[in-house]
Amino acid sequence: MKPIITCIQLDIKFGDPDLNYQQVEEKIALAVNREKSTTIVLPELWTTGYDLTRLDEISDQNGEKTKMFLSGLAQKYSVHIVGGSIAKKNEGYVTNTMFIVDNTGQVIHEYSKLHLFKLMDEHHYLTAGSEKGLFELGGIKSAGVICYDIRFPEWIRTHTTQGAEVLFVVAEWPMPRLHHWKTLLLSRAIENQCYVVACNRAGTDPNNEFAGHSIIIDPWGNILAEADENPGMISTELDIELVKQVRSQIPIFDDRLPEYY
Repeated sequence: MKPIITCIQLDIKFGDPDLNYQQVEEKIALAVNREKSTTIVLPELWTTGYDLTRLDEISDQNGEKTKMFLSGLAQKYSVHIVGGSIAKKNEGYVTNTMFIVDNTGQVIHEYSKLHLFKLMDEHHYLTAGSEKGLFELGGIKSAGVICYDIRFPEWIRTHTTQGAEVLFVVAEWPMPRLHHWKTLLLSRAIENQCYVVACNRAGTDPNNEFAGHSIIIDPWGNILAEADENPGMISTELDIELVKQVRSQIPIFDDRLPEYY
């Protein structure tokens, strides 16, 4: 069975985790029942938004509440969840962390954002991760990255040279750079011959307007689904065999010459 992927494009409630948990629970139920989704994708920092100055108060200690919440929903609906990212409180520091939960409710991987975005002061409040975003979900080799990470093609290529066929991108990408969002994602799909499933947020916070336009792109660079700037969801079916066909037809991974790079 081909996976049906749904990106849930939220208007995140600034600094209010309880309201955000509530709306995510409602949206996941809708995605499963209406869209017949097998994999759900959430946006970046969906529990808190960019309320960075209050992270000591509102971040999730060791991510335990979020992991339990997502695990329960994954089990209830037998659905995989690429859990966007949250502010995870560790001992003495906070990371911007993505949880991957399979359809049995197991947290199979976590990835903390490597490239912090200084223009939004992330480096003052967050600590960068150091691990790769590689995981296998439903038998499909995948990778997860967060927002600013897509501006670093060498970071994405690190994952696709190790077999990733689907790149999940979660973001709070601002409206003024919408053109960059779409251009970068199309480029990452074409140059890596992979699916790109990118879930952005919608709406505003006290300092920013966000672009929405969550998007799903195939390995040829064709747009399969795209949202507008409003809250909502997009869904499409992925044919993983297409990745193999494209990589066979134009064998860029075989033709790489990394000793010269």
